Parts: sequence; structure tokens; C-alpha cells
Amino acid sequence: MKEYKVIIYQESMLSSLFLGSAKVDPIKFSEFLNKHAQQGWRVVTTEKDMRRMLLFWNREAYVVIMEKDRM
Repeated sequence: MKEYKVIIYQESMLSSLFLGSAKVDPIKFSEFLNKHAQQGWRVVTTEKDMRRMLLFWNREAYVVIMEKDRM
């Protein structure tokens, strides 16, 4: 039996405000994925999304679907 988790990963609001838009930092995203992998989670799929913030700014986000075997 599998267990699933859906997570939205996005950069902070401050980087969007100062830079006009925020891209996901690949180093932070890798650390995020590795932290979940240590807990037994495996990425099944990801979807990139541009999310509007405070009417004028955009920030990049990823919807990450993970799975792991239930104990």
C-alpha cells in the first residue's frame, strides 16, 4: 500500500517583491527534495506553476506529488 503527499514548493514573497518575480532556487529545491527522500518519500511527478501575488508580482512554484510505502 502506498501513501501520497502533495506539496507546493515556492520561493519567499520577499524575493518577488524586490525582484518583480521569483524563480525557484535549484539548490534550495534540491535540499527540499533530499530532506523528503531521507524520510522515504519519492517524487512521482511535478508541475510548474506561476502564481500571482499581490496583483502585480509573480512567483514560480512547483506542485510536487510524492509517494512512499506505508509501514
